[in-house]
Amino acid sequence: MRAIQRIAFLSLIFFCSVGSASELNDLNFLTEEYPPYNYSNGNEIQGIAVDLLIEASVIAKSEIQRKQISMKPWARAYRTTLITDDTVLFSTTRTKLREHLFQWVGPVSTTKIVVIAKKTSNIEVTEATDLIQYRIGVIRDDVGEQLLTELGVPRDSLQESSYARTIAGQLEKGRIDLWAYEENVANWWISQAGFNTDDYESVFVLQEGELYYAFNKDVENILIEKLQQAIDKVKTNVNNDGLTQYDAIVNKYR
Repeated sequence: MRAIQRIAFLSLIFFCSVGSASELNDLNFLTEEYPPYNYSNGNEIQGIAVDLLIEASVIAKSEIQRKQISMKPWARAYRTTLITDDTVLFSTTRTKLREHLFQWVGPVSTTKIVVIAKKTSNIEVTEATDLIQYRIGVIRDDVGEQLLTELGVPRDSLQESSYARTIAGQLEKGRIDLWAYEENVANWWISQAGFNTDDYESVFVLQEGELYYAFNKDVENILIEKLQQAIDKVKTNVNNDGLTQYDAIVNKYR
């Protein structure tokens, strides 16, 4: 009887450990097109958050390869990370709404979530209630959408898309009035779509915060701590030119 119980106990331990990553480079990393923090350049994934992750993984002696990072639409990557063990999502704005949903490592960078308009529209927003009268483009499950709904902007005022380039085009053509997104990233996409960023302006700030790596809640704490310590070292290790490793990464993309 004891032998049977022992076998059952060992089987339970094995079952519970299946799929549990023991090293950083065993994890699944998901990201989106969110330049300059993470984006694809040809067949290679680049960006501030990508380079920081890789350099930190070298310090942690569990090197992550670029090919291990998968580029997905934000909504799909966000929901996958919520429900899938051993999964990491970046770059993710850390908010009160999301705080309990993930484990956090970072920060990667400061961030500003704004509402953008064409200057010729002459839109002025002095308080959140002013937003209700406009058609606002958002990325599905993005922090911009979440902040607007927190402020009470009705969902029928929001026009969702999975692609930032699509929203940039809609704003240019007047199909939407405003775009709620990260300021630097929105301007990058406006430029990539062939439009002049000088024709646009931020008319309202939804939130200033920080970008992080968001880990599924079931990832082992030891891996969270290992990456956090390594990132802290990247930010303090000084190169021969007097810059920290982190500053060198940021300068490469800005």
